Amino acid sequence: MPRNIVPADFVAAPGLRNRHVQTLLPRLRSLTRVERETEIVDLPDGDFVELAWVQPAPARPDAPLFLLFHGLEGSFDSPYARDLLATASRLGYRAVLMHFRGCGQAPNRLARAYHSGDTADAYWVLGQLARRYPQAIKIAAGVSLGGNMLVKLVAEQGGDGLDLSGAIAISAPLDLAASADALNRGFSRVYQRHLLSALKRKVMLKMAAGLLPDMTAGRLRQLTTFWAYDNEVTAPLHGFGSASDYYRRASAGKLLGDVELPLLVLHAADDPFMPPDLFERLPVPSDAVRVEIARHGGHVGFLETHQRRLVSWLSRRVAHQLAAWAGMPRPAGESCVSRSDS
Repeated sequence: MPRNIVPADFVAAPGLRNRHVQTLLPRLRSLTRVERETEIVDLPDGDFVELAWVQPAPARPDAPLFLLFHGLEGSFDSPYARDLLATASRLGYRAVLMHFRGCGQAPNRLARAYHSGDTADAYWVLGQLARRYPQAIKIAAGVSLGGNMLVKLVAEQGGDGLDLSGAIAISAPLDLAASADALNRGFSRVYQRHLLSALKRKVMLKMAAGLLPDMTAGRLRQLTTFWAYDNEVTAPLHGFGSASDYYRRASAGKLLGDVELPLLVLHAADDPFMPPDLFERLPVPSDAVRVEIARHGGHVGFLETHQRRLVSWLSRRVAHQLAAWAGMPRPAGESCVSRSDS
């Protein structure tokens, strides 16, 4: 293994080492309590994205800024999003989540939506934040689909193309074709079915609004795999010739050797959304990249125990990285955010 691909220090407790337990258990915990303020950011093509700003926000205009990109059909209400936003806010960061088109509180205006390689909206939002907070250091993190998108964006823009001091990619499907294959095997088909159901509900709403005249309900029901859905919906809506073309052009893994900005990649070898040999399939990462691979952890799981409580290793690891990049003292202890059942 290259010297910048190293074991993560995550250790799952006995009984929590199954990859599906790690993947599903965070969804069963109560959500971290986080207050937000919603902002609508208009995009150049007439559409919009929603930003969820954590409240209260730091008063200083030069406070460090943390921008989070969620995963497929995720949102501010995803458990990992609440945890990571609360962690950054507790450290004194101005924390904000960018909802991909149609993932906020309102449907987006256009027929198109978002996809794993869609870097333009994130680039636009980062530009707005750079003008608004020119003195603030900025760190971005992406989870799952958002992680692939962020790695692609960072690689495309080079070291000076973004107002970012660092980036973090968590459980990112860096080889989209391999991930689509993995999600069509065994128990992982449960995740595929759940995610496709959420995507199809939004397509049905757009069909009802007359935005997708070429799609029918019967045809949509026949799309039971990501390969089929991306071939019939994602690819034509976003300018790709096929699912294969989309996966090839949108996958960020092949760009790891081009990254110039400090990038931390957090991954579990047993992630059910990906093949176990993911990083053996990809180019050697550049010296700017550090890949930490845990033996267990599932997909955006990484739950550990502390004082007989389940806590998020992701929050702890991200907190340490955010503190380091902002020149803060290393945080002590585990995540201690307050929680609510709503």
